[in-house]
Amino acid sequence: MPELILNGVKINFPFPPYDCQRDYMSKVIQCLQQKVNGVLESPTGTGKTLCLLCATLAWREHFRDTISARKIAEKLQGEEMFSNTPLASWGTAATDGDKPVYYTDVPKIIYASRTHSQLAQVISELKNTSYRPKGCVLGSREQLCINQEVMRQESNHVKVHMCRGKVSTRSCVYYNNVEEKSTDKDLVNSILDVEDLVKFGNKQRVCPYYLTRSLKQQADIIFMPYNYLLDPKSRRAHNIELSGAVVIFDEAHNVEKTCEESTSFDLTPYDVASAVTAVDRLLVEQAKEASQMDPATDFNVESLSSGLKIDISEIAKIKQILLDLEAAIDSYDVPHDRGVTKPGIFIYDLLERANLTYKTKTAVSEALEQIIGYLAGQPGIFLNTSGLQKLSDIIQLVFCGDPSEKDMEKQMQMNTAHFKVHIHQDNSHHKKKTSTDLWASSSTKKQGNILSYWCFSPGFSMQDLVNQGVRCIILTSGTLSPLSSFTSEMRIKFPVCLENGHVIERDQIFVSVIDRGPDGVHLSSAFDRRFVPENMASLGNTIANLSRVVPHGLLVFFPSFPLMEKTLEFWRANGHADRIENVKPMFVEPKGKGTFTEVIDGFYSKVSDPASKGGSFFAVCRGKASEGLDFSDTFGRGVVITGLPFPPKLDPRVVLKMQFLDEMSRKKAPGMRYLSGQEWYKQQAFRAVNQAIGRVIRHKEDYGAIFLCDQRFKSSDARSQLPSWVKPHVRLYDGFGNVVRDASQFFRVAQKLRPVVVKTAAAAAESCSTQCSSVIQPSSFTSCSSFQSSHTQKAKELDAHLPSLKRRRLNEAGGANGMARICIGYESEVQGSQARPTNLLDALEQGDRRRGDDAAGEKSNVWSALSLQYDKRMEDELRGGKRKIKLVSDQKPSVSEDVSEERKATSAKQFLADMKKSLSKVNFDRIVQALQTYKATDNLDVLLTETAVLTEDTKTHGLLRGFYQFVRPHHKKSFDESCVELTGQGCGYKPEHSLSKDEKKAVMLQSCAVREHAGGPISSSACAQLDTQHLNQGGPYLSQQGLKEHLSQQGLKEHLSQQGLKEHQTGSAPKNQVHAAFLADVKKALGPEKSAQLFQAIKNYKKTDDYERLVTTVVSLFTEKDENFNLLIQFGMFVRQHHKKQYKTMLDALIGQPASAADVPVSSEELETQAPRSTPLKTQSKISSFFPGSQRR
Repeated sequence: MPELILNGVKINFPFPPYDCQRDYMSKVIQCLQQKVNGVLESPTGTGKTLCLLCATLAWREHFRDTISARKIAEKLQGEEMFSNTPLASWGTAATDGDKPVYYTDVPKIIYASRTHSQLAQVISELKNTSYRPKGCVLGSREQLCINQEVMRQESNHVKVHMCRGKVSTRSCVYYNNVEEKSTDKDLVNSILDVEDLVKFGNKQRVCPYYLTRSLKQQADIIFMPYNYLLDPKSRRAHNIELSGAVVIFDEAHNVEKTCEESTSFDLTPYDVASAVTAVDRLLVEQAKEASQMDPATDFNVESLSSGLKIDISEIAKIKQILLDLEAAIDSYDVPHDRGVTKPGIFIYDLLERANLTYKTKTAVSEALEQIIGYLAGQPGIFLNTSGLQKLSDIIQLVFCGDPSEKDMEKQMQMNTAHFKVHIHQDNSHHKKKTSTDLWASSSTKKQGNILSYWCFSPGFSMQDLVNQGVRCIILTSGTLSPLSSFTSEMRIKFPVCLENGHVIERDQIFVSVIDRGPDGVHLSSAFDRRFVPENMASLGNTIANLSRVVPHGLLVFFPSFPLMEKTLEFWRANGHADRIENVKPMFVEPKGKGTFTEVIDGFYSKVSDPASKGGSFFAVCRGKASEGLDFSDTFGRGVVITGLPFPPKLDPRVVLKMQFLDEMSRKKAPGMRYLSGQEWYKQQAFRAVNQAIGRVIRHKEDYGAIFLCDQRFKSSDARSQLPSWVKPHVRLYDGFGNVVRDASQFFRVAQKLRPVVVKTAAAAAESCSTQCSSVIQPSSFTSCSSFQSSHTQKAKELDAHLPSLKRRRLNEAGGANGMARICIGYESEVQGSQARPTNLLDALEQGDRRRGDDAAGEKSNVWSALSLQYDKRMEDELRGGKRKIKLVSDQKPSVSEDVSEERKATSAKQFLADMKKSLSKVNFDRIVQALQTYKATDNLDVLLTETAVLTEDTKTHGLLRGFYQFVRPHHKKSFDESCVELTGQGCGYKPEHSLSKDEKKAVMLQSCAVREHAGGPISSSACAQLDTQHLNQGGPYLSQQGLKEHLSQQGLKEHLSQQGLKEHQTGSAPKNQVHAAFLADVKKALGPEKSAQLFQAIKNYKKTDDYERLVTTVVSLFTEKDENFNLLIQFGMFVRQHHKKQYKTMLDALIGQPASAADVPVSSEELETQAPRSTPLKTQSKISSFFPGSQRR
């Protein structure tokens, strides 16, 4: 594995790290060495988990080496063990001034993430590294217990007490084997996740839960969900020792919420009533048992055979505490619509009325533990003890610590500075099941007040961790921005901060704000707009159209479950769901955990099915699908955000949180900056959005699109809240049609650059592709579904569209060392940006006007090389020119240019891979750099100098000659001569190798012309070059001057008018009749109001030539219903010639397959200048007429 040294620490990394990974690991080591806290943000897909593990474990090894070096130094008493390696250089970088003496001083690493499924992924990453630390995963009894008698219990805390009882009496066979099996090699030498631990426990008949507790003592790294760390009760239960430990919170965007929830509680009337019922039952039972005893026997603890070790009077006291607490809470007359709020310290006053204080807390807690344990171990009807357990937890939380009498008031003030007490009516109508206790008294059904004690500062839990003596705390996630406000909430210092960039490039991400649907209605999930029918309908139309554009998997996130359910219900009733379902079957995230796995597996299967067009998954922000699930590659090519998921503004907890932050902001504590309530409210929404957005890019080679479908995203303030790696790519659009156009082009390019492996038999895919591409479909709706899913086939067709993609600059920032970029484009020469005419007719029509029309030239140069190449191909297909040229009898196309280019790319990649195996990393990197320099400077000497290393060994002479494929034509002869001189063997140089591509094409054209002039047949391979694009790039026969010499303009016009227009008009209706029929269909389909809107758009287009405005209106009108798509295609007759290619591109995207030339109508005004679609023989004769030979014949 590659080694790198950062801050003096040697790190073994599985592959050469990216720059952002080096930066990340440097910050991690800085935190560890300097004993300071850090907040590190790195986007999903940048490998932060791997970096975190490698950096931390490498530093820990280095720390251990420091101790070894010091121990050796002490034994040598100043002498050097190795003369060339002084002891002073051993391991000093790890500790930054620390002087650890014992190996027990080496810090443990506590790695916490949100869920066990995320921890399983972390452990999987650890197995990919060279590090093999001793480790363990902590879990609950509910997850790890394999004793069936315990697992049958309904309540978790009953399981806990039953387990403890069995352990104390050694009546659990699994627990009894722990000591023997804890040294098992399979267990000690590997880190098992929860699922593996349970399998191991069942196989070896040993308790996984107590096994992990045993392994924890010797572990170097301990994995756990982070509520185990943040909840003081869980921390005590798992006996987690934090002194001197390194604490890491991965996926830390949820830490804030977990910190607050772990130190808050809600005590309901049901909790108190069920606790009273349980104690009542126990009192009756104990009184009966006491009455049956011999009166002469003293009534004491020992005399009770039940095993309950407290006096009956203590049980009575607990009941009285519960009744007093219930009365104190219900004594407040609370308005139905809002509660009563008190400062945090009020909790002590309220509990004191029930005789709960610092002085009585220990006795009450012990009594509660005794009662719960006793009741849990009783056979027979289950008795609900959750209320008693809740009271026990509350006492531990409120009365934490053991302050002296003197410090008690100060402790109480400090404990409650971040809390509020809220008393409000219980409006739940007892949704909790009370049926489990069939003998429950009617008191459990009474309605009363809820006592809430809410923490509003995550800093309370964080300061508690610091007080435990941790070495440092590292928080990391993909969505922590803005870091300043995040760190201020934590109330502890974070000297080390990092906001990392992404490893992806510009062509891998497409981000657009869609503020209006296809019908022009504003999209918004604001409270006053979310359920407006027009808004829901417009959103449905938007999703339906995007499902046509986005390949494979589409993820749609709603702000909340109620909004998603109501919207989907509306779509099902109004046909929008059917339109989406027809393209991408819909899968909806369920509320419960039970069916989620089935739903997500169904979505994965549908996307993977080669016969389908993919699937759409509808989920909610902050839901399970938006957190940590893997939607890499085809499973998540597009993410749609349908609105901003603000917290419910009327929720009492949200209201109080905002008030708390406003209070803190006004106090302006020195050194602390609090968010205002409104800033926090906004941040919660965008953090959830950013987390959902992160599903789209999952690794360095992934790509996808993000659609922000809410008009509020148009504001600069909203966009500033997006992740830093997304912000530079956000595009704003005036019309929906433009979004469709650009998104479809983005996916065409991405599929070409990063084709996915097609999950189908190659033969089936090829046959389907051939069928779909060769047959002109009579209707846009007839398609081959396999063709749409076979994106590799689509990608191959793009070679002809996008040759400029093969010449991407190698020196672009952020990716100069990508091997794929080096493989293509060395034969290309520097070409001017002059836009050539798209076919013969354009060349003749422009004539001498080309030089003078500067404005048109400037406008055409605005388009990138990508757009020009693509538009040329589209124009050729629209006009039918290319098909006419290829219609030669029995013609079988030779290796086409696109396939040839692809073979070159594959060959080049294989060559570089072979070279990498044969050379050292240093030499390989130098040669790759030389290739890049040669591409940029066209300096052959640089390349020859660096590749000279290949001449030193006869085994690498072949590699030197292999570089011939990368050398540009004008250098090939020189390179061949150099190879002969250095290795004694040439590269097979031929004179034609020195010709550029354009020169080769000109030679081919001239050859065809000469042969035709001589009366000989033109070979199929030669004629394959005669497409319109190649003709335009031209030899002497196609220049303006050449055409004048052989064919006059007047002659051409007569030729076209006599042969072309006659043929066309004999088979077509007069223009007025065609227009009238179409307009009648439009009126029938759209109705008078929308028809008038369309006619006005056509008039404006004729006056202004504003294509963008026209297409926005047209798309919005014709895409509301699937049956109107045919009208959208026919509308092409009104689109002017210079906009045809753009219009066809848009049709391709919406229909889901390339529309043939026959599908797009020709406007009548173009008939005068467009070559007719005649038979192959006539077409060939027209082309031949442009050459001198044909004139003579």
